[in-house]
Amino acid sequence: MPPAPAARAKLLDAFVTILLEQGERAATLDAVAATAGVSKGGLLYHFPTKDALVEGLAEHVEALAAEDVEQMSSAPEGPAAYYIRTSVYADTPLDQAIIATTRLSQTANPRARQALRRIRQGWLDALSVEVTDPAAARAVMLIGDGLYYGAAMSGETSETPPEDVGELLEVVRRITGERD
Repeated sequence: MPPAPAARAKLLDAFVTILLEQGERAATLDAVAATAGVSKGGLLYHFPTKDALVEGLAEHVEALAAEDVEQMSSAPEGPAAYYIRTSVYADTPLDQAIIATTRLSQTANPRARQALRRIRQGWLDALSVEVTDPAAARAVMLIGDGLYYGAAMSGETSETPPEDVGELLEVVRRITGERD
């Protein structure tokens, strides 16, 4: 698939920035165009409505998450360890897009909620290849979710897992029945 036009990417980045910094109410079409440095006509060419902008963000976050699932599925350490080790808020484009989509989901936006459900299902499907017990796979997800939530709520970003991740990976090994 060819890369998105530069203006379209700038508009999505601006939408994410506004959602993160000011919230959904501030993310008007005019504000997105101004933040992106694109004319309103340029914005309307790519996203004729706010719903189209939300759809663009949903497609974008789902594509980023699909790339993460590919990395997770091919990780030498296995999907469960990858998921736990990468469950930090590193302020990556994926992190930013997820938080922005979550902000939309909190206002009951159905497309944002659908995107988040699809992302979680993709991660769960990747985990389930390795962790065949459905309850254990969900437990691994919840451990990762807790790490991510804790990191995001602290306001600190990190590209490395917390120091206690080794202990959590041991718990994951016990949950999944994996032996050293």
